[in-house]
Amino acid sequence: MPAESHSPETLPGKEMPTKDKDKDNCDLKRSPSSVKFKKLVPKVLRTGSMKNLFKSKKPPTPAEVVRQTRELLMYLDSDADAGKPKRDEKGSISFSIELEELDAHITEMKSILYGDQQSEPVPEACAQLTQEFFSDDTMRLLILCIPKLNFEARKDATRVVANLQRQPVQSRLIASDYLEANLDLMDQLITGYEDPVLALHYGGMLRECIRHQVVARYVLKSEHMKKFFVYIQLPNFDVASDAAVTFKFFAEFNSKLLESSNYMTRRHAIKLLGDILLDRSNSGVMIRYVSSKANMRVLMNLLRESHKSIQIDAFHVFKLFVANRNKPADIVNILWANQSKLLRFFDTFNMDKEDEMFEADKAQVMREIEQLVPTTPNCCSGELFTLLQEKINSGEMVVCFEATPKKLAATAALFLTGSALFGYGLHLWHVNAAPQQARIKARNEFVRDRLRKKYGNSGSNTSLSK
Repeated sequence: MPAESHSPETLPGKEMPTKDKDKDNCDLKRSPSSVKFKKLVPKVLRTGSMKNLFKSKKPPTPAEVVRQTRELLMYLDSDADAGKPKRDEKGSISFSIELEELDAHITEMKSILYGDQQSEPVPEACAQLTQEFFSDDTMRLLILCIPKLNFEARKDATRVVANLQRQPVQSRLIASDYLEANLDLMDQLITGYEDPVLALHYGGMLRECIRHQVVARYVLKSEHMKKFFVYIQLPNFDVASDAAVTFKFFAEFNSKLLESSNYMTRRHAIKLLGDILLDRSNSGVMIRYVSSKANMRVLMNLLRESHKSIQIDAFHVFKLFVANRNKPADIVNILWANQSKLLRFFDTFNMDKEDEMFEADKAQVMREIEQLVPTTPNCCSGELFTLLQEKINSGEMVVCFEATPKKLAATAALFLTGSALFGYGLHLWHVNAAPQQARIKARNEFVRDRLRKKYGNSGSNTSLSK
């Protein structure tokens, strides 16, 4: 029988070389990172997101998306507190996975509300999402968790909250009912301007929320309103600009409140306006406000109020228009045109209780009005008070056109140009009149000659007589 063949490495009685031993030992050893990775894979596969990776499953309904989002927000709010100890490796991986799922759900809510490139938003789906969103505290959780989201998720969350403020459910804005019961959320949004990283997101949400009258009234009455004068002067340009946009919205809304049919609304609005404008730190805002003719019209309407408290508060704002040393020309002219009416009104305008400060302010206002001189020739007819009495609901104003030298020169130039054109027309008519008459005469002679030759004198006379 042939002898068994053995390789040199496996011959009996021979030891393996040291080099080959080390190689085999290295193959048997496992690095710590590879061990951790192999342990991690089954753990990740056991998570909720990976379990359903290969399963065919219907897409979640809008209500289910909101419920899943709420559960993740609750987990994030409870597990990601700053005061908690540092997570171990397992906890960090789990938190990261949950955060990714939350981002995906927020993006899904945005797609339902705004649509995507393939489809438009479905009203029924939007109504379901809105109903579920405001049925629990999802909005509060989302606002509180904004600092813990990444930048893109914050933008999507801002758009979701903004859109939901305008979503009707059975012809009702249920967002208004929810915010009326949770007005403290506005405190969180307003103070968000103090964080430059979150200011734009909170500002965008705030502007949509204050479209609800109940929210705007709450903010106007709160102490937070005065903070906007600080926010619009922040060194961060983006934050200051966003705060200025929000403040402008409040100013426009406050003007509407001043003309509201509700007595308490008008009273609170004029009180707030006076507190803001009479604050020395807000002098720049005050100057801009009292330079507007439309604002003065609103205040003059309030002076005619039947309620004394509103009249008094309106007077304290109106006196700023009169006391302004740099009054615009249109305001000066209107005050001058209504000088007699205003003086008669203030002469009988008194408080129920004697107030020396009020009397001094009223006397100063009357002196200023008496000393007014129009800056340009005033061609307004009638008086503003009379106009407001007749057309108080129309909001019309008398338009004054100034007779400036430039306008007079333009009028004279147009007149002279028209006269010159008219004279040139007469000249052309005179020049062309004689040749035309000569042509008519020549034509008549030609006709007579033809008739004379054809019919003789009798025929010519007959034809011409005819």
